[in-house]
Amino acid sequence: MDVEIVSKDENELLERTEVRFKATHLNEGTPQRDAVRDKLASLLKVPKERVVVDSMKSEFGKMETIGYAKVYKTKDAAVKYEREHILIRNKLKDKAAPAKKGAPAEEPKAQEEKKE
Repeated sequence: MDVEIVSKDENELLERTEVRFKATHLNEGTPQRDAVRDKLASLLKVPKERVVVDSMKSEFGKMETIGYAKVYKTKDAAVKYEREHILIRNKLKDKAAPAKKGAPAEEPKAQEEKKE
């Protein structure tokens, strides 16, 4: 897979560089988000943890993917400004287990104590 940077714009207000890229992947499937982050980080000479791939789009039959990524000045800036689901997709944040609806977790213990 080859990654080419199509355009690069500075966004000082949000502490990032916005990058549009084209990934060419002959005889391969659509590249994984993590692989694209690796390539962009090496091209831009920044740590991978500061690169956030926002979107990637492939068309059927074409061996290229067009995408949009953001390179933050710090990892803290990425966590501060980026939407939570994008951080989870880019593995910068762990997915929290969904809380079960209904009774709190401590209620079954209280019932067991009453039975004794």
